[in-house]
Amino acid sequence: MALDWELDVGWDPGYPELKHIVNRLPANFKERAMTRGIIIDDPSTGITEHQILNEIYGCRKLQSLVLTGVRDLSDRTIIELAKTVGGLRGLQINGCKYVSDVSILELVAKAPPLEYLYIGGGVVLTDPTISAIAKTFPRLQELDLSEGPLITAVSVRDVWSFSRKLRCLSLARCPQLTDTAFPYRIKDRGKKPESEDKPLPHRPLTWIEQLEPLMLRHTAVDMRILDLSGLTRITDEAVAGVVAHCPALDILSLAGCTNLTDDALESVAKLGVSLSALNLAHVPHITDSGVMKLAQECLELRSVDLAFCRQLTDLAVMELAGLQKLTRLVLVRVPKVTDNAIYFLGDHTPTLERLHLSYCDRISLKSLHHLIRRSRQLRQLTVTGVPAARRKGLGRFSDPPPERWPDDQKAVFRVFSGENIGKLCQFLDKEKIRRQQAEARNIPFVARSDDRMDLY
Repeated sequence: MALDWELDVGWDPGYPELKHIVNRLPANFKERAMTRGIIIDDPSTGITEHQILNEIYGCRKLQSLVLTGVRDLSDRTIIELAKTVGGLRGLQINGCKYVSDVSILELVAKAPPLEYLYIGGGVVLTDPTISAIAKTFPRLQELDLSEGPLITAVSVRDVWSFSRKLRCLSLARCPQLTDTAFPYRIKDRGKKPESEDKPLPHRPLTWIEQLEPLMLRHTAVDMRILDLSGLTRITDEAVAGVVAHCPALDILSLAGCTNLTDDALESVAKLGVSLSALNLAHVPHITDSGVMKLAQECLELRSVDLAFCRQLTDLAVMELAGLQKLTRLVLVRVPKVTDNAIYFLGDHTPTLERLHLSYCDRISLKSLHHLIRRSRQLRQLTVTGVPAARRKGLGRFSDPPPERWPDDQKAVFRVFSGENIGKLCQFLDKEKIRRQQAEARNIPFVARSDDRMDLY
């Protein structure tokens, strides 16, 4: 747990300006005038809930507080915080599993002017609490409800209806959420969607599944970041409704939404130039057609993650390569990617800074060399598990693998970053010259791991 208290001490001109106190609690009265406190994960410090409680009473000017590193944090601290600090604008308690509805409802009852609230990552809350948050804090701009096992469409619909100033919303990995939790795409305003004849379900529908479509008359014009990762029960209709309701999205994550198809990508393409980052990892049904539509409409895309999208081919990569501002591309375990796509990236994407090609088995060292030589902005290249990158001599340019990895995974770890990319390029340049000289003299070429230029 790392402790980082940011102080506002301008009220006392004679007191030396102090911005941060790292890994310790405030030591005196003047330090308790802080406006922002952060305690995050760091095993070197053992800040406990009891210590935090003792300090809260003297820190009445707090405006934002992050307590994700206090593992024994419970309802008691949040209740005292609600009673003591009236000007609290932000609270982050992700992963604090001892916090429950009791303390959050107490916070709602005191109604501080909250602007951001992070209560995801395992904090078990129920629908009435989430609905109360949405209806009580009109200034809320950031809300994290990720990994809420009990959150259903009932409360999420209230978030869409009442939290109209949200800029950032995370609903990642909430297993109960279905299409009914999201705005419905209204085609003809004022008319309810016509029901379609469907075969009888194999089981009785639950009352949540029978909810009327959420048809909103306003749009979330301020929404910029939306995380729907891991929502395995939503379909293309949910994405269409979200795009229609949030027309100015900048960052969108749909990773792990396994039911989505190219129809969802056609909806996302309507965001146009407002979209700059898109995560589609582990969305297995998308094809080149959907990615091509994205590349043609979303011209401001800077980051695209297509990891484990196994149906994609070189055609999709070539379309993305034409994006003028693309800086990050993830193609991990996209097995149909070949040298053609890598050559094309090198020739047409000079802005590329990070490229992840791990476990793309059909890529050769020659195409990687071409990419490195042409991509002058490249700062990170990941080719773990690529057979061509296991060649003897390349390992010395790679970053060290994580210690916790097993030996067989350490052996294939290849991540080149920073200055090592330039050194790798120089090594491959020399090898290319030696190959040409060997061919000119009819001498068999032998690959080596050192930097010497002699042919024998």
